[in-house]
Amino acid sequence: MSDPTDPVLTVADLSKSYAGREVLRDLSLAVAGGERVALLGHNGAGKSTLLKLILGLTRPGAGRIRVAGAAPGDAAARAATAYLPEQVAFHGALTGREQLEFFARLAGEPLRVVGPLLERVGLSAAADRRIGTWSKGMRQRLGLAQALLGRRRVALLDEPTSGLDPVSRHDLYAVVDEMAAQGTAVLTSSHALTELEARTDRIAILREGRLVANDTLSGLTARAALPIRIRLTAGPDGADALQAALGGSRINGHALDLTCPASEKMARLARITALGGAVADVEMTPPSLEDIYRHFATTEGAP
Repeated sequence: MSDPTDPVLTVADLSKSYAGREVLRDLSLAVAGGERVALLGHNGAGKSTLLKLILGLTRPGAGRIRVAGAAPGDAAARAATAYLPEQVAFHGALTGREQLEFFARLAGEPLRVVGPLLERVGLSAAADRRIGTWSKGMRQRLGLAQALLGRRRVALLDEPTSGLDPVSRHDLYAVVDEMAAQGTAVLTSSHALTELEARTDRIAILREGRLVANDTLSGLTARAALPIRIRLTAGPDGADALQAALGGSRINGHALDLTCPASEKMARLARITALGGAVADVEMTPPSLEDIYRHFATTEGAP
């Protein structure tokens, strides 16, 4: 039996150019079975090109890709890969059930799996309506059901929550978590950083075709060394004294904003606690994924 920690998707020293313009440069990335990796980067950073290369839709100029041990585009790689694009396209004259049954036949799956899959993605009630009458979000959920066919070893998700309402987004990521728990290697390209923050094991950030960050959220937080934000609410008539003692910026007259390095957090808290009743409330906000992404995706975070 293979080790679930072994990479199922491997990209090594990958480069790609279009019309003399280098789109990807010396990119190496691996995703293990059961791992959820977020692929981040500005438009034009190379995310879509990387997904096309993994799918075998285009060939690299240099480097090597292996999908479950096979080359991109090979029958074995295609059978191992699930792909959910940002803009799914289905035949509008077919019902959701008919379309998913068609894909089940292509995947070699028994038709009995179709009903449970439609229910799993919240489409049971609309299953026998024509897809042409569906909303964009409903079509996106049908795309997820298609990706679930065949227990794929690799899942490539390109802006998977496009067109989904907040509840449907939560449901989609719950299904993605189930896929990872069953051993699927998940690579998700998205600009929706807030929802990804708690839904990823590792973050890979592209900038101008180069991989500039590849670590856990805690690892990237430590590497970026971004400050922690602290907001204090002063006790009655205590804002002036609080600012005199701690500095910072006044907010709305009675609150104070401070920042401090992560290494000084406990010392700063001890100092705040020592002020006693002068402080009515404390809120501490660590750097968000958006803060970390902004750091690494700009020249500020240049390696």
